[in-house]
Amino acid sequence: MSSVPSESAPARLPPWVTCLDVEEQDSAHYEDHVNEALLRAIETAPRSVLEIGCASGAFGARLKARFPGAKVTGIEAGRGAAAHAATRLDRVINKRIEDVELAREGFGPGSFDLLVAGDVLEHLVNPWAVLKRARECLSPEGRLVASIPNARNLQVSAGLLLNGRFTYDERGLLDVTHLRFFTFEEIRAMFEQTGYALESFVVNISPRLSKLYHEHAGKGEVTLRLGRMTIEGVSQRELTELCAEQFILRARPA
Repeated sequence: MSSVPSESAPARLPPWVTCLDVEEQDSAHYEDHVNEALLRAIETAPRSVLEIGCASGAFGARLKARFPGAKVTGIEAGRGAAAHAATRLDRVINKRIEDVELAREGFGPGSFDLLVAGDVLEHLVNPWAVLKRARECLSPEGRLVASIPNARNLQVSAGLLLNGRFTYDERGLLDVTHLRFFTFEEIRAMFEQTGYALESFVVNISPRLSKLYHEHAGKGEVTLRLGRMTIEGVSQRELTELCAEQFILRARPA
């Protein structure tokens, strides 16, 4: 008796095929995910919020639920995501942030008391210029909260050094739409150069590095081994940075 050949699963298209047309990206590509750590970084109730790269509006909607008096303006390049966000936020500008002239949109000095940049600065050609322009619309008592992936992550380093791989994907540390890569010190420098002073930060530990992190946390200077890679004399601060997937930061106008 002959067997019926099984249908093989369709080959997955590479991310450069499916992800690089940002404006036409289906809104379903943007997971309706809220970064809870980023939300917790907001300590006082804002009145007027500018969310740079609001995707489909999930974070802004949660912010409005937590702070009912807040009015949230989102900027989003993707047409589908912007249309979805417009049903959740007070106003959505469907443009690339680099193309938005805030003054022409009616936003002058002090228009916002909170800027939100959740996993967006690494996607921009010139995040420094964007931060500097947004700073002009932030009130003196306002705050910037941001989440930024960590280029110093051990998974990225090990893949590059041990396997010669720096493979882009649809999401994550090597999202194919990332144009800029930051370590903690470079994030601090970017903020300082664009008119902000870092107030506080926390990290999200990479799930795949969680075991390594907890095995060495609280033990002073340690030695880390990952495959053929050994790093000696690692401080606890360095351990945290090496295992961090993402930094969640709060800054004020300098």
